[in-house]
Amino acid sequence: MLVLGWREWVSLPALGIARIKAKVDTGARTSALHTFEIEEPREGRIRFAVHPIQRDTDTVVWCEADLIEFRVVRDSGGHEEERPVVRTQLALGNQTFDIEMTLTARDNMGFRLLVGRTAMAGRCVVDPQKSYQLRAATEHQANET
Repeated sequence: MLVLGWREWVSLPALGIARIKAKVDTGARTSALHTFEIEEPREGRIRFAVHPIQRDTDTVVWCEADLIEFRVVRDSGGHEEERPVVRTQLALGNQTFDIEMTLTARDNMGFRLLVGRTAMAGRCVVDPQKSYQLRAATEHQANET
């Protein structure tokens, strides 16, 4: 099992996002990505823009993914919102796997990506006192070789 801290650097390779800071959120069922300018270019697909760098609204990555469905999600404040859900790849350290992720405006949130508990189930444990454990594990492996 991977040991994660409460925040980690991850990537979303199928979306062309090589590096994004994520909050590891065991209180959130589904992962969520900050997006804007969401479009449905054709049936079953969704196109959207992402600001992958925290506090940077100049850098934009355009992404396209298969649309699974629209789902009503309740945020931490109890507000319900219908969000598009996509399936994409999440890379955590040296592991890459498919996850479901909702798309939503997170302008007022500190992190562009939340990694929810369904993405981590059976793969990860979280040490809430730590940060960036994947980088530390990668650096440790590099020092052993």
